[in-house]
Amino acid sequence: LRSRGLSDETIKNFGLGYANQYPDDLYRFLRQKGFSDAQLKDSGLVKIDERGCYDKFWNRVMFPIMDINNKVIGFGGRVLGDGIPKYLNSPETEIFSKSKNLYNLNLAKKGNTRELILVEGYMDAITIYQAGFTNVVASLGTAFNENHARVLKSYADSAILLFDSDEAGVKAVLRAIPVLKNAGLKVKVLQVTDAKDPDEYIKKFG
Repeated sequence: LRSRGLSDETIKNFGLGYANQYPDDLYRFLRQKGFSDAQLKDSGLVKIDERGCYDKFWNRVMFPIMDINNKVIGFGGRVLGDGIPKYLNSPETEIFSKSKNLYNLNLAKKGNTRELILVEGYMDAITIYQAGFTNVVASLGTAFNENHARVLKSYADSAILLFDSDEAGVKAVLRAIPVLKNAGLKVKVLQVTDAKDPDEYIKKFG
């Protein structure tokens, strides 16, 4: 995390951590705490099949996902190294819906502006927040949809789309514009030049 330019204060503010290299460590810990296999499977933290019981997240940098009341409702995990998938999110559970929550909305809503910056990934959101733009939120591994737009409309009148500069990012912007406009949001698009994403841009140009 430090090599990606994050300060200790930022790491603490976002609750960033690490799921260690043992694939059943969390499972064994939570069983000792008295949780049943059924509860752990429903939580989305453990996979149970004919081969046994395994943590969903291991050997990954961990990003807690919080609701607007600062309660942890899910996790994102980035693999260390070149493993697949690069990012892994908690599955849908009773308390976690990817289409009804946005990463960092719990902090972004505290600002005194009715404008939110929308980005695609956790690191983009965290880097931009650390750079002083605290009104930033990210989707949770799913395209912006009507539910996201309704949530955003509760906290903002205007949205700035700041996606990756590649073809996929451009397509995502074009899909998001009508969804946000239909919810009554004013939409702006901010294009990143000379960098593949906002995270890289800030590292290169400040």
